[in-house]
Amino acid sequence: MSRLRRAGVTTDVAVGALLAAGFALVVFVATGGTDLGPNTWVQIALLVVAAGCAVALLLVRPQGRIEGAAALGLFAALAALTYLSIAWSVQPATSWTEANRTLSYLAAFGAALALARLVPARWPALTGAIGTVAVVACGYALLTKVFPGSLDAADTYGRLRVPFDYWNATGLMAAMGLPVCLWAGARSGSGRVLRALAVPAITILTTALVLSYSRGALLAALVGLACWFALVPLRLRATLVLVLGGAGGAIASAWALAHHAITHDYQALSARTTAGHDFGLVLLIVVILSAIVGWAMTIGMDRVTLSERLRHRIGTALIVLVAMVPVAVVIGAAASSRGLTGEASHAWHTLTSSSLSSQPGNTAARLGSLGNSRSVYWHEGLQVGEHAPLAGVGAGGFDTARTRYTTNSTVFAHAHSYLIETFADLGLIGLAISLALLFVWARACRRTLAVPPGGERSSPERTGLFTLLSVVVIFGVSSLIDWTWFVPGVAVPALAAAGWLAGRGPIAADRAQTAPERTERTTAPASRLALTPGRLAGATGIGVALLVAGFFVWQPLHSADLFGSAINEMGRGDAAAALADAHGAADSDPVSIDPLLEESAIYTAMGNEAAARGALVQATSLQPENPQPWVQLGQFDLQAHQIQLAVGELETAHRLDLASGPISQQLGQARTALVSATPGRTGSA
Repeated sequence: MSRLRRAGVTTDVAVGALLAAGFALVVFVATGGTDLGPNTWVQIALLVVAAGCAVALLLVRPQGRIEGAAALGLFAALAALTYLSIAWSVQPATSWTEANRTLSYLAAFGAALALARLVPARWPALTGAIGTVAVVACGYALLTKVFPGSLDAADTYGRLRVPFDYWNATGLMAAMGLPVCLWAGARSGSGRVLRALAVPAITILTTALVLSYSRGALLAALVGLACWFALVPLRLRATLVLVLGGAGGAIASAWALAHHAITHDYQALSARTTAGHDFGLVLLIVVILSAIVGWAMTIGMDRVTLSERLRHRIGTALIVLVAMVPVAVVIGAAASSRGLTGEASHAWHTLTSSSLSSQPGNTAARLGSLGNSRSVYWHEGLQVGEHAPLAGVGAGGFDTARTRYTTNSTVFAHAHSYLIETFADLGLIGLAISLALLFVWARACRRTLAVPPGGERSSPERTGLFTLLSVVVIFGVSSLIDWTWFVPGVAVPALAAAGWLAGRGPIAADRAQTAPERTERTTAPASRLALTPGRLAGATGIGVALLVAGFFVWQPLHSADLFGSAINEMGRGDAAAALADAHGAADSDPVSIDPLLEESAIYTAMGNEAAARGALVQATSLQPENPQPWVQLGQFDLQAHQIQLAVGELETAHRLDLASGPISQQLGQARTALVSATPGRTGSA
């Protein structure tokens, strides 16, 4: 039995390292999810992994039903809806990109679901992989502050935002790692070294969380940790781990916050470098001390056994201490000059203010401020959704559609809420599918984690799965108030955890098996291979579907590459080659206007004015709800002295983008030119 147990641990370490490496590739290759090239290859890689898991599941034929099939089907319906929305989208090229992203998320969810069915005992590998990638990503983020000249010289922001180029995602990654580190440090089944390392890991995570200045990530972390402490019966041990690791993070964060060269915007590189080296020394000392304290903690945990009565008293004291926090807040508000009701009213007004001037700056002071711009984002998202309530304006269309309803010139691409963004982009249909998916997934999780009468409530696996559930909760809370859903580096690990929870099936079903039997069952799947003609045909079908899906995902990237080649060819003066590349780009992505705009520029350079205008007209027909092609066509006609046409086209552009100063200015110039060109006409057109 001990030999099998050691083999299982070795396998967990190997599989966990492989999963952590995969998650790290997603984090550092896809970064913020906006660069088409790296993200496309990440999406294709996820499709390949999912196809491999599907083939394995088909051929291995595990016993029992496939758990989580309903959740997988609804996720597939969501992906299908995003692809269908290309047909009615105000920005179909963006919708295609978002549909590819959703398909890759479906692949991550489905792959984890299949793995949970194939190798259910490998849950420690997935849990450890999520914690590992969180610590690695946050550690790298802190290193960019230590060595700014070598790792991130161009970033002049004080807030920690690498490796995602988005501070809320960096904070979220730190938050997602916290319950995993608590699990690793508090469970008695972990090795002493692993439990000791959990303390410095929490030091790194909490430091990154604070220096990201992300209030959304902080809120998500609090909710997720509350969920973990409520569900996992390792509260006293975990509290000690959290306090020790958090103390190290508090020291490192306090030192960094006291030095403006590290935490304030637009500081000189020389000042950032000098302060960064000092911060690195402080961080290194704190991490080493945290590791030493963690080692002492593990020795104490192993040697000291608290009585049930003492544990109860300590637990009660901790609960009272936590309960006193809101009481202290209420007492402080009542003692203020505004009084309790006045403070509550002021806080609500600050929280919901639609004025962008109320949002705090990029300093640590924002962590204690209620001012934010969420109400503006959400209001505009609801406006967009209300004008297309059934099916929305198309996946990713919020960015284009919002400008016709607001004079707010601030540029933001997302509504900072999965629910509101989905309502704007996919309407009530998208919301219904998303909520149905959440409901079905929650039922699958309940089935997985249910405890039968007389069953074991605190098994190691149930504790580990509760940890995965806490990770999903943290990601879900963040997605409700930020656009972290669109960042693959944080979304993929969370979706993998969600897929595993849905696909695992009832833990109680394995109660009758001994540990050696479970280990043998999960390490020798080849004994159940079923290479029947039907299953081989199914595997072939999965391979064909993979090729088709991969080709479809690759097309926008291929179009972008040809578009860039067309620009380069024009720079070399080869108009014919540039035109061929532009035509190829349009063929690869027939819903994008970029190749058509480039074709117009090429035709203009070649002196073919009719063809140049024809390409612009085609662009307006392709995306009639997008102001950009109308602006281009209006400018073209204005330069060609087709002033009457230009006024109408620029008026359409202005109607679609009320906040654009340049469009308003160009429309005013066109109207003035029209008045001047019309005999006997005065005044404004």
